[in-house]
Amino acid sequence: MKNIFDKILATKFWWFFLLLLLIVINFLGSSFHTRFDLTKEKRYTLSRATIRTIKNLDDNITIDVFLKGDFPAGFKKLASSTDEFLRLLKDYNSAKVSYRFISPKDEIPGTTIKYGDSLVGLGATPINLTVQLKEGQQQNYVFPVALIHYRDKQQLVNLYSGSNRIISQNEINGAEALLEYDFLSALDKLKNSDKIVVAYALGNGEPQDYRVYDLQQVLLKDYRFFMFDLTKQPAIPDEIKALIIVKPSLQFSEDEKLKLDQYVMRGGKLLCYIDNLFAESDSLAFKSQTIAYDRNLNLTDLFFHYGARINTDLVMDLQCEVIPFVVGGNSNNPQQEFLHWNYYPLFASKNNHPINKNIGLVGGRFVNSMDTIKTEGVNKTILLSSSANSRTISTPALISLDENRNAPQDEKFNKSDIPVAVLLEGKFSSLFKNRVSQQQNDSLNKYSTPFVPASGENRMIIVADGDMAMNEALPDYGPLPMGWNKYTYLAYQQQSDDGKYFIPVSNRDFFENCLEYLVTNPEIIATRNKNIVLRLLDSKKIKEQKANWQLINIALPVFLIILLGLIYRQIRKKQYQ
Repeated sequence: MKNIFDKILATKFWWFFLLLLLIVINFLGSSFHTRFDLTKEKRYTLSRATIRTIKNLDDNITIDVFLKGDFPAGFKKLASSTDEFLRLLKDYNSAKVSYRFISPKDEIPGTTIKYGDSLVGLGATPINLTVQLKEGQQQNYVFPVALIHYRDKQQLVNLYSGSNRIISQNEINGAEALLEYDFLSALDKLKNSDKIVVAYALGNGEPQDYRVYDLQQVLLKDYRFFMFDLTKQPAIPDEIKALIIVKPSLQFSEDEKLKLDQYVMRGGKLLCYIDNLFAESDSLAFKSQTIAYDRNLNLTDLFFHYGARINTDLVMDLQCEVIPFVVGGNSNNPQQEFLHWNYYPLFASKNNHPINKNIGLVGGRFVNSMDTIKTEGVNKTILLSSSANSRTISTPALISLDENRNAPQDEKFNKSDIPVAVLLEGKFSSLFKNRVSQQQNDSLNKYSTPFVPASGENRMIIVADGDMAMNEALPDYGPLPMGWNKYTYLAYQQQSDDGKYFIPVSNRDFFENCLEYLVTNPEIIATRNKNIVLRLLDSKKIKEQKANWQLINIALPVFLIILLGLIYRQIRKKQYQ
């Protein structure tokens, strides 16, 4: 073999052998493709659910990504990460997966309509960025979205849910971490034409006006949604996979509680946004103070039995929203200023569960605290809690706008992590076990829903604030996004130079994640657990070791090349001497 190799090299056709070897290596590389993910957080590894979905596609899918153009570095990084992710999808089913990057400024072929205009019609919200050029400032609208085409359907994918005009590296990292979840969730909705049935409970004073407009829009988009009057129906049908209860104001009867209890025992999911106290900001519009008192909803024993309790108190937090206060002037020309209002806390996510992973602040209004109760077979997960500078006040309590005339006494805000939203998972036992009356039992049997003493594996979410799932409205703008502060919304849209107070909230994301976790494939929501670590350079070490690293990166390569050249020269000199 050695003699044959020497003869090949000795001939003038040795280059032919190398070319042939290169062709064979490329052929093997194209036929047997694999990759190794060496990142700690498995950044380039897809979940089994994603791989299974891509491999089992019944038809071709085309993905249009609208991140092509002259964007800031953050969006260029997001575009690059999206490209890498879509390559992963294509590797698992190259025959049926195709994608392309399109500029929103381009015109749709055969028309004079720009892609950006059509995206707005589909519900995409552009981000208005101000770019500084030599000629001055230029407005640049970015559409960080993708559009998936599958058969005769299409689904919009939001690739970036960060705050408008405020781009941070943490938000970009969060968007990259959610790429797999966003695309998998959209693909699942396209493949499964049968929408899950969810209902909004009525009969106990739940709001039905503009305040739940955004909630209804969320539900109508992805679910079969309708209203369900708990007082008029004999039982909650099993076809309803989740029942949503938002800010009831009237007391629940024992029969209504039995309907809820048996619905849970049969596997139904509850998503409850409950205000245990009557404390409304509308009351402060007429006079400078109001009293917060117990609504007496008669739900305490039901939730307590399942493993949670909503307390009759109020959470105050130094991490909070702002509202306008009159600080001077006169009755004809009052001088107003935005001041923090501790009764409007902002809850930062602990990122301890797929529901609250990579979401922003969640805003509340007059929020109650919660306790978890030791219940056999039920696990509790705190989804939202207060900051390290918070407190609770017991009720009845006097709430006065005059509180903001003096700075809050920070030493009283000495509590941390006060729970306000809890996920309960496990096997629940019925509150009415061994205590259901004969009349109630006969009523259940009449409608073919015999009494069930305990549930199988089930889950529910209880939030101690009804306003978290509601929206406000402005006369000229109509309903605002869920959870937005109407006082700062316009100021935020105009965006002051410092952007000091105008913080967007993620109430809608939290609501959507809660509902999706309750009713959809758990493998899909599990992909939200992916975390991309932002590894920043140590500025102190950079300053101290700057000269050393410059020497290593610039001088060392040049020195090694010269050294290798001298060694090679000596070898040839010795060989042909």
